[in-house]
Amino acid sequence: MQISQLAAQAGVSVHALRHYEKLGLLLPARRPSGYRDYSEAMRREVVFIAMSRRIGFSLKAIAAQLPAYRSGRLTFDDMLQAMQERIADIDAQIGKLKTQRRAVVDHIAWMKQRQREHLAKKATQAKTPTKPAWPVVTPSRKRTAP
Repeated sequence: MQISQLAAQAGVSVHALRHYEKLGLLLPARRPSGYRDYSEAMRREVVFIAMSRRIGFSLKAIAAQLPAYRSGRLTFDDMLQAMQERIADIDAQIGKLKTQRRAVVDHIAWMKQRQREHLAKKATQAKTPTKPAWPVVTPSRKRTAP
């Protein structure tokens, strides 16, 4: 099948298929005309790659599992283990993001407190007469020499 047919059937873009080929994940045959020719087995590989990407696996991790998938050595238990590890990674990321979110919320509260203090100080200064920062020197009369 042609690249556009494969893209439609697998639910990925033509651009993604070309990217996968460039990375060596897909090795389509070539027709005499130079067009790529994808087999039905390759459609299953693309679905495997696309589903793995959707749940957050890197292309490097997918590339490591693809030979076992192609040869039928990638078992249900292997896939289940990889997905459980992915869940643990996601949970760790969520924990880090929650910590970071708390820090941002605390920083906002700190900034608002500083702003209130600044405004209160400004209001107090506006009520009290201000003294010049430097003594005011009144001009003296010039003396003429006797």
